[in-house]
Amino acid sequence: MTTIIRVLVLALMLAFFNGNAQDFQGVATYKTLTKLNLKLDSTSLGSTKAKSSDVSISTEMREQIMEQLKKGSQQTYKLSFDKEQSIYKKEEKLEKPKPNSGNVSFSINFSGGAGDILYKNIKEKRYTSSSETFSKLFLIQDELQEHDWKLENETKNIGEYTCYKATKTFTRKETVRTFTSFNVNGKDKEDEKKKEPETKEVEVTVTAWYTPQIPVSTGPDIYHGLPGLILEVNDGRTTTICSKIEINPKDGFEIKEPKKGKKVNQKEYDKIVKKKSEEQMEQFRSRRRSGESVQMIKIGG
Repeated sequence: MTTIIRVLVLALMLAFFNGNAQDFQGVATYKTLTKLNLKLDSTSLGSTKAKSSDVSISTEMREQIMEQLKKGSQQTYKLSFDKEQSIYKKEEKLEKPKPNSGNVSFSINFSGGAGDILYKNIKEKRYTSSSETFSKLFLIQDELQEHDWKLENETKNIGEYTCYKATKTFTRKETVRTFTSFNVNGKDKEDEKKKEPETKEVEVTVTAWYTPQIPVSTGPDIYHGLPGLILEVNDGRTTTICSKIEINPKDGFEIKEPKKGKKVNQKEYDKIVKKKSEEQMEQFRSRRRSGESVQMIKIGG
């Protein structure tokens, strides 16, 4: 009963606020930390146990990989919002020049969320995501996902804001990838099969913390639909927490929906990414079969 009363009060507050705060704006800064679902194969990390036919990873290369993993798992985003729309964008950092790694290449991709820029229109229940993928700019436009939130009575403080807990559950596919060295002679197909990523379906509980003190129904990344700004969310793999909020900044700003890029819906975009990834892996295998000393390490989507 307490939860029902609180929901009704919060809904009335949100409706009143939306009707009377025409110029309301805010900017929230979020920090994200992603746990790596990764197994390390010691025979590939410069170990003396590696086969002579393998291309092993040097200590220098290992350090580069671990540095990129650390950078990729910790990101900073800014959410600019008003009462009806928001835009979520990663803060760019200048990268140091990378040393030549010979014929060994690797890519780090922490997938599962927004693209480079995510625009959400809460009133119209739609989103636009701008993402540069495989050197091509895409404009993904689709309907906002409905979140079946369960409102809890538990509270905690995040900074100066009192936050309430909300949860939801869903099923997703998770892949465990292994750092490994590849046999360049292309003959040991059985060994190659053993090193394929392991994928399984898992049930995930998402925990969000929102504050009615900022009565807008949005949040970081893909999350929205609660009677207050979401300040923290954890999906079991990535934790996102608000570190700073500025309400009605003096200079103000305009929320602009991305317009550039090839227009696709989410399903079409996912299909393109899958196809291009498979083509990239096949090109890599062809180079190995031709005898090139080349190694590719990929983590993420």
